[in-house]
Amino acid sequence: MLRKRLIFTLIYSNGNYMLSRNFRLQKVGNLDWLNKHYSFKDIAFSIDELIVLDATKKEKDMDEFASSLPSLLKNIFVPVSIGGGIRSLEDAKVLFEKGADKIVINTLLSSDVSTVKELVLMYGSQSIIASIDFKFEANEIIVYIKDGEEKLDISFGEYLAYIKELNVGEIYLNSINKDGTGQGYEIEILKPYLENITLPVILAGGAGNAKHLIEGINCKSVDAVATANLFNFIADGLPKAREEMIKCNINLAPWENKWKL
Repeated sequence: MLRKRLIFTLIYSNGNYMLSRNFRLQKVGNLDWLNKHYSFKDIAFSIDELIVLDATKKEKDMDEFASSLPSLLKNIFVPVSIGGGIRSLEDAKVLFEKGADKIVINTLLSSDVSTVKELVLMYGSQSIIASIDFKFEANEIIVYIKDGEEKLDISFGEYLAYIKELNVGEIYLNSINKDGTGQGYEIEILKPYLENITLPVILAGGAGNAKHLIEGINCKSVDAVATANLFNFIADGLPKAREEMIKCNINLAPWENKWKL
C-alpha cells in the first residue's frame, strides 16, 4: 500500500513568505525571518513533501522567484514541488534546475494545453501536479485561474475529466473559500467527485489542526493533505500533527522525529 503524505505549502510573493486567507495575502517575513522564527529546516523532518508556490499578484518575476529557491532549499531533504507563474517549457526548466522534483501548474492547464502535454512528455507524468483552485458559490463548484481572479466557464466535473486526459501525475485541490480559515477542508462538497477521481489527490485549503488533516487523508482518492498556515503549525505543531496521524493508523512514513515532544 502506498504511503500517505503530509505536505507543507509555502506561499511566496515579491520576496517574502505569506499567510493567505481566501487568497488575500498577508506578509509574514522573508527567508531570514522564516529561518529565525520558524526553525524551518527542523520542521521539514516532520513532512513528506514541500510545495512552494509563487502567489505574487499580476506580473510574476520568474527569475527573482527562482533565484530565491536555492537558499530556501539548502537544508531541505524532502521532495520539493514548485509552481506559480509557469507559462513555458523554459520556466519549468528553470525551476527543475533550481531544485524542483515536481512542478505545479494551474493557469497553464487551460491556457496552453500543448505546453502541458510537452511538459508531460519531457519530464514524465509523475513530475507534474495539476493545481485546481475552486470556490463553492451558488450551489456549484467554480474553477478559478490566475491566482483566483478569473473563473472558467466549465463545470467542475468536466474540468476534472479534462485534467485526467492531460496525463498529469496528481491533482492539488485548493479551496478558496476555506483557504487560511483553519475550519477544515471542503470535504462534503468534494465527496461526490473524490469517489470518481482516479488520479492521486492532494487536499488543500482549510486545515487548522491534526483532526482536519486526519479527516482529509481518510477521504477516498486523497493521497496527501497540505497545510499552508504558518501560525497554526508553528513550533512543534507539525511534528505533533504527524504523531496524531500515525496514532490514528494513517499510513505515513515513520520519519525520525527531530523535535522533543
